[in-house]
Amino acid sequence: MGRRHSWDLGLLTWIFVGLIAGWLAGQVMKGGGYGVATDIVLGMLGGVVGGWVFGLLGLGAHGLIGSLIVAFVGAVILVWIARKLKKA
Repeated sequence: MGRRHSWDLGLLTWIFVGLIAGWLAGQVMKGGGYGVATDIVLGMLGGVVGGWVFGLLGLGAHGLIGSLIVAFVGAVILVWIARKLKKA
């Protein structure tokens, strides 16, 4: 039973980090937020992209703040790529 609770908490944390990271990326990239659902997805995907980029650089992040930073950096990269593709 404790194992399921841990998984649920991890998912909720990932959603929370995704929401904050996606919203911050929208603010920093001067586009404003993209709506709650899109901010969550953007932040979660940003976490994957950020984790990959940080891994390539030999960097790691731990804890909630570290995860938020990684997801934010990844989300900014995703917004930048999406805007470049939209212009093309």
